[in-house]
Amino acid sequence: MSARPDFILGVDLDGVVANHTWRFREIYAGLKGIDPQTLPLERSWDFHEWGFEADEYAVYHRIAVMEHDMFRTMPVMDGAADVLWRLSDAGVWIRIITHRLYVHWGHEKAIADTAAWLDINKIPYRDLCFLGAKPQVEADAYIDDAPHNIEQLRAAGNTVITFEQPYNRGLEGEPRAQTWADVEEIVMGLVTEHTGRFETQLPGFDAGSDRIDKRRG
Repeated sequence: MSARPDFILGVDLDGVVANHTWRFREIYAGLKGIDPQTLPLERSWDFHEWGFEADEYAVYHRIAVMEHDMFRTMPVMDGAADVLWRLSDAGVWIRIITHRLYVHWGHEKAIADTAAWLDINKIPYRDLCFLGAKPQVEADAYIDDAPHNIEQLRAAGNTVITFEQPYNRGLEGEPRAQTWADVEEIVMGLVTEHTGRFETQLPGFDAGSDRIDKRRG
């Protein structure tokens, strides 16, 4: 049996690595025939600023996932891929944790599109976990945007980096990151505190998220 990695970082996808709000707005506006600019990106967790009626969000979210490939076509947050590569190269074990299996009879597509998105956008990871109860994953630190996840993880004694979004600005507690550059700095500090060292680049690796394309070229 292999030894446990020195430092495991549990990484949420939607709202942290993947720009869920931007892509969902684009799809929803197209379905309704409205200008996307009328739907604010500065939104609450329940999207009430977009004027959804009861249960309407779930209906349109399912359509976006199943008929418009939302999980495969979200843009990547600025800097996320390169920072995750640098952390991975330094020995951080990247564990993707996402709760995307909430579309009934759509699990196969959600899983396949998520894996495809990670490959297409060159996101490094060692594990891919689909679950909602994140304290069960046993990472050394987490990064998340959902207020309820952050609160539950911290209540269980976990270190959680809050990736800032409009719907979590009222959430107290540190650390907090506004950008992926912030995430990198925070994780470097956490790894150093946890292991006593931080190797910025392991020997023999090309830098950057485009290394695969360079090697193919």
